[in-house]
Amino acid sequence: MEVAITTELDNNNKLILKHYRALLRTLRNNTTRQDKKNIREAFELAMESHKDMRRKSGEPYIIHPLDVARVASEEIGLDVTSIICALLHDVVEDTDVTLEEIERHFNKEVAKIVDGLTKISGIFDLNNNNSSLQAENFRKLLLTLNDDIRVILVKLADRLHNMRTLDSLKRDKQLKIASETLFLYAPLAHRMGLYAIKTELEDLSLKYTEPDLYKDIARRLAETKRERSKFINDFIKPIKELLEKKDFDFEIYGRPKSIYSIYNKIKNKGVPFEEIYDLFAIRIILKSTPEKEKADCWAVYSTLTDIYKPSPDRLRDWLSNPKTNGYEALHTTVMSNTGKWVEVQIRSERMHEIAEKGFAAHWKYKENSADNALDEWLQKIRNVLSNADGNALDVVNDFKYELFSDEIFVFTPKGDLKRVRKGATALDFAFEVHSAIGKKCIGAKVNTKLVPLSHKLKNGDQVELLTSNKQVPNEDWLNYVVTAKARSVIKQALKEDKRKIALDGKAELEKKLKVLKMEDSEANLILVMNYFKVLSPTELYYDIAVRKLDLAALNKLDVIAGKIKLPKVVTEQKLSPSDIDEAVKDALKKNAELLIMGESSDKIDYKFAPCCNPVPGDDVFGFLTVSEGIKIHRTNCPNAVQLMAKYSYRIVKTKWTKQHNIAFLTGIKINGIDDVGLVNKITNVITGQMNLNMRSVSFESEDGIFEGNIMIYVHDTSELDDLIARLGALEGILGVERYDTEDKNNDQVVTARK
Repeated sequence: MEVAITTELDNNNKLILKHYRALLRTLRNNTTRQDKKNIREAFELAMESHKDMRRKSGEPYIIHPLDVARVASEEIGLDVTSIICALLHDVVEDTDVTLEEIERHFNKEVAKIVDGLTKISGIFDLNNNNSSLQAENFRKLLLTLNDDIRVILVKLADRLHNMRTLDSLKRDKQLKIASETLFLYAPLAHRMGLYAIKTELEDLSLKYTEPDLYKDIARRLAETKRERSKFINDFIKPIKELLEKKDFDFEIYGRPKSIYSIYNKIKNKGVPFEEIYDLFAIRIILKSTPEKEKADCWAVYSTLTDIYKPSPDRLRDWLSNPKTNGYEALHTTVMSNTGKWVEVQIRSERMHEIAEKGFAAHWKYKENSADNALDEWLQKIRNVLSNADGNALDVVNDFKYELFSDEIFVFTPKGDLKRVRKGATALDFAFEVHSAIGKKCIGAKVNTKLVPLSHKLKNGDQVELLTSNKQVPNEDWLNYVVTAKARSVIKQALKEDKRKIALDGKAELEKKLKVLKMEDSEANLILVMNYFKVLSPTELYYDIAVRKLDLAALNKLDVIAGKIKLPKVVTEQKLSPSDIDEAVKDALKKNAELLIMGESSDKIDYKFAPCCNPVPGDDVFGFLTVSEGIKIHRTNCPNAVQLMAKYSYRIVKTKWTKQHNIAFLTGIKINGIDDVGLVNKITNVITGQMNLNMRSVSFESEDGIFEGNIMIYVHDTSELDDLIARLGALEGILGVERYDTEDKNNDQVVTARK
């Protein structure tokens, strides 16, 4: 026994040493002896702190911080301080080590970053019912973007390693973490300019949220690799020869598109894999000096278009106007000799390093760069978060929109260039210029033409804003602004107006309570709120002031010694948000696993979500709602990522049991060449051959092509797959696919029938 323990310890030590040496190999040549000593000290502190801890995979926990530090150093290009912080990122949260000890061992800078990393861990702790505290934690975290961006960069390294080692966790944990990653961390990596990490996070998320589709795309990419390689070599050969002839120093190669981007085209655009031609992009990377790189990139573009014809609509010039995250390049799409469109990216080595390592590389080159777009974006985020109010999910959503959004460029009347989010309106632009201008804006002139506030801006527009001192924000503005800053300032202004109006309502209530000889106490105030079914005193006072509530209704209440006595039925009907969450948690404890159509589920109130219409055989989960019991969703439901990321504690593990006498409503889309008798052939397969019931059928035909939608009852996915295969085999049918969503106007869940 002792020999076995000793052998295990030796094996663990060898494994730890291997990972530690791998980290040291990533250090830059200019790393000093003191730097290496500090890294060694951080490693030893982490090693001692985590010595009795293991990961779910069974390996020593210290392997995780070592690998996070390696990602931070090698794949993001961070400095020695970041490597030290990566090694220590879990010690304060998981062990007895304090920030004071870390500051004593190292310095204030390291302690500050580790503190930021510790705070991040609570962001997605949605078991915490205190949403205002959660929102505050989130704001504090994101404000570190401005204080020290390395907090976010190390956290991205941490998340990437967690995603790479997700196999050892249970399925429900995998879904939660993958959804979280897709919801926030992938777009965060995108905004930081870490495109390689963003792509890997998206691919790994898809691997766990839709494993079958992920494997299918990966298999098809592997099968077509030889064919793609031949096409790439044939495509780049004439480019290479001509660039060499012109004495360019360059590298050219083909880069495959990510599995997630291919998945998006299949799912969102309905394009079959076989018809996705841009499965790769060609990159041309130039060795050029900062003074000549722009001219050299355009010269390469000119050479390229001498060989292949470009698409005039697909030129993207991020040389003249770099993206907010510092990305610079020329993108164009050209027609190959075989009739396929090919995307070509042209950039210098400096631009390439910024594209691969984002912010970390940007700071390296910052002294030589006049572009301050990154600093502007950081300040904008700081302003949005400083003014943010409301629950944590609103804060997350506002920030996420800023992460995901593409940009357009518009001009002021004086010709100054401004960046705004794609889809932004004239009112959004007014708030981007200044909050005070936004509040007073009454309209705008776009390219000298008068437009309303809701007018959507386009790339290159010149915008003149019109203001009036009589203008004030109103709630309708929230319907057409899209930027986080505009929404935040409008909400703040409306809240302030509401607070002023609410003061009149408060005075009216106090007067009424005095007339009815009721105490003006907090206890009575809560009872009045419950009676009128409002959630906050401000809402109560405001509704009284605008005559939405009639205080005469209080005449019906009993008063005993100045205290209100509510009717029993009213008291029982009202639940506070915390009561609801407690009820949800209790239900989750009792129903750890829901068996649909099984013995466990007949006593549980559940419905099938109309947004994805799950049928037996689908990978599903239960979502515990406040008023409609449990709703069953498919894991690839359009709403699944947000539900799992935002409300993970309401997710119920769910599986099917065999019940062949129950039919479930789903839908299929069919398209093909219109022909006499084709509809009859389709319905014959459904009702004649397979004996299935249809709820609705609709077909439309135009220019010889038809498209049909059929809502149909099936027993499970195998029966649905059989039906799709049979319909696809009919002559004239070009495509058959499952149709997830019912009529958007029908909010009722259809009951499964025999």
